[in-house]
Amino acid sequence: MNEDMMTIEERNPLPAAALTGTDDGAISKARGKGVYYVHTLGCQMNVHDSERIAGVLESDGYVQATDEQVQAKDVDLIVLNTCAVRENATERMYGTIGLWAKLKRRRPHMQIAVGGCMAQKDRERITSRAPWVDAVFGTKNIGSLPKLLDDARAAGHSQVEISQDLEYFPSQLPTSRASRISSWVSISVGCNNTCTFCIVPAVRGKERDRRPGDVLEEIQRCVSEGAKEVTLLGQNVNSYGYSMGDRMAFSKLLRACGTIDGLERVRFTSPHPAAFTDDVIEAMAETPNVMHQLHMPLQSGSDRILRAMRRSYRSARFMDILGRVRAAMPDAQISTDIIVGFPGETDEDFEQTMRVVEQARFSSAFTFEYSPRPGTPAAVMEQVPHEVVRERYDRLHALQERLTIENMKGFEGRDVEVMVAATQGRRDETTHRVTGRERTGVLTHIGIPEGEPIPQVGDFVTATVTRAADHYIIADPDPKAGQTYAVRH
Repeated sequence: MNEDMMTIEERNPLPAAALTGTDDGAISKARGKGVYYVHTLGCQMNVHDSERIAGVLESDGYVQATDEQVQAKDVDLIVLNTCAVRENATERMYGTIGLWAKLKRRRPHMQIAVGGCMAQKDRERITSRAPWVDAVFGTKNIGSLPKLLDDARAAGHSQVEISQDLEYFPSQLPTSRASRISSWVSISVGCNNTCTFCIVPAVRGKERDRRPGDVLEEIQRCVSEGAKEVTLLGQNVNSYGYSMGDRMAFSKLLRACGTIDGLERVRFTSPHPAAFTDDVIEAMAETPNVMHQLHMPLQSGSDRILRAMRRSYRSARFMDILGRVRAAMPDAQISTDIIVGFPGETDEDFEQTMRVVEQARFSSAFTFEYSPRPGTPAAVMEQVPHEVVRERYDRLHALQERLTIENMKGFEGRDVEVMVAATQGRRDETTHRVTGRERTGVLTHIGIPEGEPIPQVGDFVTATVTRAADHYIIADPDPKAGQTYAVRH
């Protein structure tokens, strides 16, 4: 899972750039215990954790900042929810809290808290390098944040709480969801794999599964509150149930989602190839509200590198899964993650990755230059020279861009059903389009024909695609020419 899978609005509903200056803004009257803002770095799991952070704060009397308050820098608390997967996330964290230090000098009453994976991993470094941070809390300590802030205010110095053991599921905490129509639902936390490049097991802990009844109860509650779509989250979402002795628990969960009235769409991320079984493919194909969208990390097309990564599958196994998915669901959109320049990667290893990518024809691929993470086995392996990694990255990126564009072109002339997620996006005001994702997850902008009904957020629009761009499609249908435009509430 990674933040590149999400639009800016999906990652951060509020504009983070507004909090990098030093001007004071007007004070709001309705501040409660304090006006807060949460800024999220990282994957969907972090985004969902931020909803829990918001819920815990609001339960303690804090009030979420409005867009205007963020723009005016009129906040009493800033929470940074961090990522530790790649080096640039670390740099972004320290850069961001450094900018916020300037704001705090102008507003001494303001508090700053740092949580998430980097806080779990780097707590001592954060407090020594950024002593103006009031609270540092780990991935398992979200519920402790209000008390840490209170204690920091009373003591006048940083408070830290980092637990190694999971005492409660974050899903048991109050939640303030960023979207009323789309909900994240965590089905497990942690990871049991030992990939040599990955820091996640160290900061998230061993995999722990929630009870199926608890998951379904949360989904039902989301639907009752207006959600039409849920995304099931787990570090290895399809190994759900293994700890309970039921290797078909995930496919059973998908099928159970199909029985929930009012739940229009179900997605999940991210599955691990080693645990991807036929019963999951069958559940995806046979459950009407489970979307034919799959994000499954390849990481490398070289079996030698996969062994060095401790990935428990090989390229032939990966391609076999793709073939079976596409046989069952020809319309499936399949995306992936690929690491370029893993330690020891040779030219031939990289060429094998290029061949697998060409054969797989992913709808998109999130490609990353290998970034050493201290504390992982790969960090002490022989590194590939940066200039070699950059050249390989550029070649792979160009290949995938061609494949993505070719895939997008395949939508032209087809009718797609889009759940409207925004009617006032950054481009929508000038183009007079509404924005959402079609059933397989492709970002879609829809023009409203003259005289036709204007859809609202949460409505479903079936429209004919008229043009494909690099990473999204546009539907500007003309009903008079026989093209489709229909709105369903």
